[in-house]
Amino acid sequence: MTDPQIALMMLGIFIAFVFLGFPIAFTLMALGIAFGYYAYFDPTRMWRAFNRLAEDASWWDSTRLWIEGFYNNRIFDLFVNQTYTVISNEVLTAIPLFLFMGYIVERANIVDKLFGTLAIATRNVPGSMGVAALITCALFATATGIVGAVVTLMGLLALPQMLKARYDHSFASGIICAGGTLGILIPPSIMLIVYAASSGVSIVRLYAGALLPGFTLVGLYLIYIMGRSILNPKLAPKPTKEELPEVPFAKLMWMLFTSFLPLAILILSVLGSILFGLATPTEAASIGALGGIVLAIAYRAMTFQRLRESVYLTVRTTAMVCWLFVGSYTFSAVFSYLGGEQVIGDFVKSLDMTPIQFLILAQVIIFLLGWPLEWSEIIIIFVPIFLPLLPLFGIDPLFFGVLVALNLQTSFLTPPMAMSAYYLKGIAPPQIKLTEIFSGVLPYCGMVVICMILLYQFPQIVFALPDAVYGPSR
Repeated sequence: MTDPQIALMMLGIFIAFVFLGFPIAFTLMALGIAFGYYAYFDPTRMWRAFNRLAEDASWWDSTRLWIEGFYNNRIFDLFVNQTYTVISNEVLTAIPLFLFMGYIVERANIVDKLFGTLAIATRNVPGSMGVAALITCALFATATGIVGAVVTLMGLLALPQMLKARYDHSFASGIICAGGTLGILIPPSIMLIVYAASSGVSIVRLYAGALLPGFTLVGLYLIYIMGRSILNPKLAPKPTKEELPEVPFAKLMWMLFTSFLPLAILILSVLGSILFGLATPTEAASIGALGGIVLAIAYRAMTFQRLRESVYLTVRTTAMVCWLFVGSYTFSAVFSYLGGEQVIGDFVKSLDMTPIQFLILAQVIIFLLGWPLEWSEIIIIFVPIFLPLLPLFGIDPLFFGVLVALNLQTSFLTPPMAMSAYYLKGIAPPQIKLTEIFSGVLPYCGMVVICMILLYQFPQIVFALPDAVYGPSR
């Protein structure tokens, strides 16, 4: 077999192991080292140690020299260097800080007050509780970036209230599942940090580029919720005074001040300090983590147990992302060295596609990968395969990254592997069927497709803000 054929076999084995359920990070590392040992095999390096063997050498010296000869392969140097590169990456340093901020905010008892206040403030809007739930999801998802945490917490807080208000099961479930995924796209998104580290795109420009698409998607969701509520009021009956009491304007303002404003200030201060160059992402994440602690203390929700849980969850998630990077860097280096990247590039060129056709093909592949894989695995492992092809079609990696972030919304919403639906089913009342949740999330996949079409037709939705703030880069 030729080296490129071995590279493709390496990729095929990895995909097979993924579907068999092997741990992805360690599978990447194992395959990278195994195939890398073949790729970088150099007999002269190995025999350099064996040649030092002497007839009168002790058993220990002989064993040591044999081990030294076996490990005298550049793949182990590469693995160590890649590990150091990941650990010293300044962009990735922001991940544990943003995660810690999110886990602290999750435990600060802000979300329940925020949802209740917004539900009262929007009580005269069609589908008021649904609107309030989506806005709360968007804010909470932006603050945490953790889909499972947002869907689970909102499922515990908002879903029972909507069911009590006689909302349709499918309609209510879809709102929470769709709203919980918004943190993937809207900054300060952890996914965008990972993409920036993988692609070399400026995280500041990437955050600016994702803002308008994120708000566009939220707007489409709100239009859908209110439109369906107007067309079919039985889906979202208008709440009674017992369900949502009217409150004086002054009291409502105070409720918004104590629930909506603190979280909004925290998010805006973190995001604004990054976008306007006042702080690096890591420094802004540090501010956010400190702000989360202050909020938790102000809401009298900070305990040693909650702090310990937040630290533990932060370390666990960060370790998962970092080892994925180490495995992916090692795997991709060997894959490229064997010529696999060149084979894929030549194959794509032979298809003679237009840029729009390439974009559609790439997004379809990422959409399908979203069924068995998490977003982190797609961004770290598979997106780098497409990145070297972008210059061939004149596609800006910033635009491609925003499209991928938008596309990955569907990976949490599309049956049969819609993880957002499974998160909700795990804590929903028994009368909520999984098929009802699936039915509720499908229209939001349609909203994502509409948003992607808008970006294809009007790329300035992505480029307008970064070009206005930082100047054109293309």
